[in-house]
Amino acid sequence: MLRNKLEKYTLILASGSPRRQQFFKDLDLDFEIRLKEIEEIYPPELKAHEITNYLAELKASAFEGELNPNEILITSDTIVWHNNTALGKPKDEQDAFEILKSLSNATHEVITSVCFKTNEKVEILYEITKVTFNELSEESIRYYLENYKPYDKAGSYGIQEWIGFIGVSKIEGSYANVMGMPTDKVYEYLNNLA
Repeated sequence: MLRNKLEKYTLILASGSPRRQQFFKDLDLDFEIRLKEIEEIYPPELKAHEITNYLAELKASAFEGELNPNEILITSDTIVWHNNTALGKPKDEQDAFEILKSLSNATHEVITSVCFKTNEKVEILYEITKVTFNELSEESIRYYLENYKPYDKAGSYGIQEWIGFIGVSKIEGSYANVMGMPTDKVYEYLNNLA
């Protein structure tokens, strides 16, 4: 449906995330993948969605001057926001353990920003989803880390994995957003563009 409307455009997804790539396939969109290494550093005064907005735009800025007139570049960034702190990907197993321990028996926010860049303009949208975890035993955290190795994931977990099934008691907002892409908003944006 949307694929036909976007025929005159080339969508470029600048993400190495298998989950984001799968979302675009599941949305039935034609897209290319182009990757650039970016040092994901942001000003320390930024909070919550300001961080993800900044990083999504930073990733897009790496393609400055490289886009053809019909190309739409899509970049994104996801963080877990908990106790006024941004939790990105864990540094190692111990860091992942401490992060999951802090999320146990608490509610946190998963924030994803998506940046759409063309030669004419840059637009950013973001989504916030609240996720509440049951109390996680140390044993279940260790089991999850050993078997699922979620070291490429913000907040050290994938909601679509074992820990999401046994640990998450409540979600307020977009489930897809917790996996790294507010698919409904992305689809709506592209639909309006077409």
